[in-house]
Order: sequence, then structure tokens, then C-alpha cells
Amino acid sequence: MLKRIIYICLGATAITLAVSGCKTPELIQKNVNDAVPESYSDSSQDSTNTAADVVWKDYFSDPYLKALIDTALSNNQELNITLQEIQIAQNEIRVRKGEILPSVGLGAAAGVDKVGRYTSQGANDANTDIKPGKEMPDPLQDYMLGAYATWEVDIWHKLRNAKKSAMTRYLASVEGKNFMVTNLISEIANSYYELLALDNQLAIVKQNIEIQNNAYEIVKYQKQAARVTELAVRRFEAQVLNTKSLQFGIQQNIIEIENRINFLVGRFPQKVERDANAFGDLIPETIQAGIPSQLLANRPDIRQAELELAASKIDINVAKADFYPSLEIKAGLGFNAFNPSYIFTSPESLIYSLTGELIAPLINRNAIKARYLMANAKQIQAIYNYEQTILNAYIEVANQLSNISNLEKTYDLKSQEVQALTQSVDISNELFNSARADYMEVLLTQRDALESRFDLIETRMKQMNAKVNIYQALGGGWK
Repeated sequence: MLKRIIYICLGATAITLAVSGCKTPELIQKNVNDAVPESYSDSSQDSTNTAADVVWKDYFSDPYLKALIDTALSNNQELNITLQEIQIAQNEIRVRKGEILPSVGLGAAAGVDKVGRYTSQGANDANTDIKPGKEMPDPLQDYMLGAYATWEVDIWHKLRNAKKSAMTRYLASVEGKNFMVTNLISEIANSYYELLALDNQLAIVKQNIEIQNNAYEIVKYQKQAARVTELAVRRFEAQVLNTKSLQFGIQQNIIEIENRINFLVGRFPQKVERDANAFGDLIPETIQAGIPSQLLANRPDIRQAELELAASKIDINVAKADFYPSLEIKAGLGFNAFNPSYIFTSPESLIYSLTGELIAPLINRNAIKARYLMANAKQIQAIYNYEQTILNAYIEVANQLSNISNLEKTYDLKSQEVQALTQSVDISNELFNSARADYMEVLLTQRDALESRFDLIETRMKQMNAKVNIYQALGGGWK
């Protein structure tokens, strides 16, 4: 019986397709361009032991930084929101899977029906010659208990494609989580190194305040000895006040960076444990970038864009199936009687039904066509997004490799500058004490020495940030 209904409906489907003319609109085609250069400019092409393959716990050696990252991976609110999105995508797969299977349910009903005497049915019942005890009860009760099932036959693979699309988007959401993990680790590490740099700058400011205070006291004695004027005293005093004001600005920056880290870690403001003295021992090691084609496998955002593209292609097939008829089979089996004592009497109270419905779009094809074209537009959009993600990844790596090289040269020159200006401070003080140098030379030399030491620390911080950023750009941190 079931096979007969399916064959009849399939035959009707062919007739309906011929009548309705299910010709789908022509789509705009675009090929995916995922080609990348063979190497980064002026870099090694070694594809083994790349930085992206290193686990983040091995890539970062500072124990305080490791503890912060580990806590953030558990408590960060934004990451936990993303994890819930993965659960949503996983449940969407279950929804699509359930649509493929038959839907079966149980039902029970009870009612009473009183027919009017002066109605066609009531009049016929009254005129029927039926023996007493066999006539229709009045009022008429009705009891039913049974099961029903509905099943949409997936002729055009619409439901299976929808499930496949949901599965692909679930995998894309996992890659999105991995990309967020990479960004979270990068942001915490960069903030941590910035915090260490500020600690060292604050220590330098305090040292300079002490040095300048000593110079200020010397100038006051020299003024009493009539060796300098009041102008020199005031200029040295202004220099001390200016350096003290820098201290409070750095302290505020420290508070803000600490709270940024606390936010990423998912906790209320508190002191971030760290070893500021370890900053001076930080030496960025050589980075193995590998080859550009490895980005396609290592970068979670590229993998996510690729999966989104695959899902959008499947969505076109789902939308295309709306042009064709849908076949739905309905069945029911149960018991029905006007008296509860008869309800399980078989076969008198047994009821069943089996129907097949074939529905084809005829009038509202413009809406279906619009959804079909919309799915194609989203697919082309996903192609552009995929290509843009690859291009952005390559440029990020190329920029950071160049940045690492230039910062290394900058740090060497800044080190020499600091050494020269530190010696200049001692020389200017000696010349000033022997009246062979003007006090302005001393002030300018001290200011230049302070700025150069600040610049040296900032350059080291940028080097550590570059180490973090190249790790992120290569796709490290999520494995």
C-alpha cells in the first residue's frame, strides 16, 4: 500500500513538473581564488617547526602570564558566549536531523455531540426503524485513542542538504571559537608586556626624580655661593616637578592596563601579579614563519571562512529544492467508539488512515526565486570574504616579519643612544660643577637621557608585542 502511494505521487510529481515548468533562474558564477605567494618577502621557506605549531604554554615562558591566560580561557565572558553559540549550532543539527525522520505522536480525545431533533440528521435518526438498544445514543459520546505519523519524503535532498549545511556551520562556529582563543591569548600577552614596560618606566622616573632632586639641592647651594642665578634654581625645580608629574601619569596607565587584563580574565579589579624585573631579561627569539600556504590550515579565521563558504553553497541547493513539489505521507492508527467499554473492541472500533499529499509551487514562485537568488548572493559574498581573509592573513604575517626585523635594528641603535646619553649626563654634571658648562646643558642632557631610556623600554615592549602578534598572525595559540 505504501509503495503504491509513493509510485502514484512520483508519477504525479513528473506531471506537475512538466505543467509548472520548474526552470530555475540562472545564477551568477564566481570561482574561488585561494592562491597565495610561495613565500614571504625575504624570509625563510622552511615549513617545519613553525611557530604556529607551538602550544601557547611552551611559546610563553613567564609563569604569571601563563596563569593569566589559563584563567581567561575558563572565565572570559566573550569566549563563554561563543561556546554557547557552538551549542546553538549543535542543536540546529539535531533540528535538521529530526526533520528528515518521520514525526510520530500519540493522541487521545473525548467529546459529546447532541444533534437537534429538527435537523436533517436528527430527523433521519428519528425515522429510522431500529430495534431498541441498537439505536444511536443521544447525546452521542465519542472516545478516541491512537497514534499518528507524518513524513516528508526527501525526494530532492532538501532536508539532507539543510542538515549538511547546519553541520558545516557548526564546524565553522568551532573555528570561530578557536580564532577567539588566539585573539584572547594575544590581547592578554600584549597587555601583560605593556604592564611590565610601564613598571620599568615608573622605576626609571623614580630614579630620575632622586637624581634631579640631588642636582636641585646642589644648584641651590651654588646659588647661595653666587655661582648661579635664581633662574637656574627655578629651572631645576621645574624639571623636578615635570618628572614627578610623569610618575602619576604612568601610575594611571598601570591601573588601566591592570583592569583591562582583569576584564579579559573575567574578574573584578585587583592587582595583577607579575615580576617587573623580568622585563629586562626578555629577548625575542627567532620566529619560524613557515610558508604562506600553511596559513590555510593554521589560521582559524581562514578555516571558518572556508566552512561558511561551503555551507552557503549547500544553501543554494536547499533553496533550489523549493521550486519542486514536496511529498508528504500521513498515517494514523487507533480506536474510536461512542462508549468507553467498546473502545478496544477490534475490529469494530479499529480505525486507520494512509494518505499521500503532493504540493507543488504554482503562484508564489517569485518569493521562491528571490530566496534562491539571495542564497546565491550570500555564496558570492562568502567567496569574497574567504579571499579577503586569506589576503589579510598573509599581509599580517608579512607586516610582523618586517616589524620584527626593523625593531631589532632599532633596539640596537637605541641601546647605543642610551649608553651615550647616560655618559653625557655624568659629563655635563662634572662640567657644570667646574663652571665649564651652562645649567641648560645639564637640564637638556638629563631630559634627553630620560626620553631615550623610555624609548628603549618602549622598543623592547614593541619587540615582545611583535612576538605575540606574529604568533597570532601565523595561527598559533588555539591548538
